[in-house]
This record gives sequence, C-alpha cells and structure tokens, in this order.
Amino acid sequence: MGRVTERRRVTRVRAGVVSARPDTLVAEEPLEIRLAGKPLAITMRTPGDDFALAAGFLVSEGVLASADDVRSIVYCAGATDDGSNTYNVVDVRLAEGVALPDFTLERNVYTSSSCGLCGKASLDAVRTQTHFPLADTPPLRLTPALLSALPDRLRAAQRVFDRTGGLHAAALFSESGELLDIREDVGRHNAVDKLVGRALTDARLPLSRTILLVSGRASFELAQKAVMAGIPVLAAVSAPSSLAVDLATETGMTLVGFLRGESMNVYAGEERLVLKGAGV
Repeated sequence: MGRVTERRRVTRVRAGVVSARPDTLVAEEPLEIRLAGKPLAITMRTPGDDFALAAGFLVSEGVLASADDVRSIVYCAGATDDGSNTYNVVDVRLAEGVALPDFTLERNVYTSSSCGLCGKASLDAVRTQTHFPLADTPPLRLTPALLSALPDRLRAAQRVFDRTGGLHAAALFSESGELLDIREDVGRHNAVDKLVGRALTDARLPLSRTILLVSGRASFELAQKAVMAGIPVLAAVSAPSSLAVDLATETGMTLVGFLRGESMNVYAGEERLVLKGAGV
C-alpha cells in the first residue's frame, strides 16, 4: 500500500548557511478508477482512502446514490507487466440493476491533482442531474461567527499537513460547527471525493444539513461535487471561480469565499446566513 508521506534528502539554505537533511514530503501516486473492469478515470492522489475516493468520484458522476448501489470495490492484481499489485488501480462493481454510465462519451480520463474538471470534454458533461436536490428544510441558519471559527478547526485537524505543508483538506461540519469528518489529499477534489465516498459507505447521503469547507479555492468541480452530495453550504478560504458561483446560484447552494478570520464574501445563497447591516 502506498504511503501518505515519503522522505527525501534536501539541501537547506538559511541565511547563507548550507546544510543537508531529510525532509518529509506528501506522497503523490496515480490512481486508476475502473468501472466493471473498464478504465474510467485516472487521478493523481495521496494514497489512502482509495475506495472512498472511487466511491465519491462516482457519486459526483451521478453513478452512485447509496451504498446499496455498490457490489464491490477492490484493488486490481496484475496491474503491471510482472503481475504485481501496485495498489494504484481500483475496480468498482455495481449492484444488479444499477446502470453503467455511457463509456462512449468523449472525455479525457486523466485528471490532475489540481483540477479534476480538466478531464471533462465540456462543461455540459459535468452538469449531471443530482440524486439529491438541495433540501435543507427548514433552511440552515448560520452566523458569520460560526463560519469564521471553521478554518481554525480544519487546520487543527490537518495531521499530515503539519508534517509536509503540501496537502489540501476538505472538512465536513454540522450546522452547529461540529467537525464530522476531514480528509487530506494532494488534490482538493480528491479530498472532497474521499469525504463523500465515506459518507456513502456509512449511509449518510444526502449530506443535507452540513457545511463543506475546503482549503484553497472553490472551483466549479468542487461546487458540483457538493451539489451531487446534497451539501447546502460550500465555504473556501480562497476565491471561487465564476462557474462555481453560477452553479451555486442555479442550484440554491450557499457559496462563501475568502473565509479568513472574521471576513468572508458570500457569493450565493446568502439567505442561509444571519447577516446584519444594509446592502445585503
């Protein structure tokens, strides 16, 4: 099984003083996701939670809606010429009656660690009909103070980041601010897939009264993954993209960006926030 971190020799220069020492780096390895034995996607990820990653990816693709949709997820033996198991290929088998996606659709099956959306043939292809329309009834009512406290809670729970400084994180919080789950990965989209895949396995979908917080920016793909899992609030410590804002507006999701300290920008769904002052 691949390791989460690896050690490498590094030459350090500090105030003109040169020294050599080992450094801890986050591991990055390819993961090929197969569906019923057919290659579907390749993503660069941090090893660990691979089955959850594959399941979460298939939720975002509209293939899976519950744990009952999955017959099995296994590592593929014989993935190399010598027949060894690299633990970098997983095969998902669907339960009887669950429809396979159309493998004939044009798509680039490679997704990078920074942007899984780059593997799509077009934006239209990712506007998949969700199994879980946003339905937080009654609607969540969140205060800015509650949201402001979440980044520190996420950062305190990032165990691997403390050793490497090289991982993105995705955290799931309850409407009261309780940390429900956190996953780290070299790719922010992978971290979200791991969260959603774990929720699928634990029969917790849809995540209808939760807040998803991501380190870094909020891309269209992350917004789409949140919508596909039924998450009503997506918050990011950095900027959203214009398409992420469009999707949040279209689907009724609350999208918060630049969540830093007591400051934040609300780009969509401000009705879920308890806000004071004019101009809201």
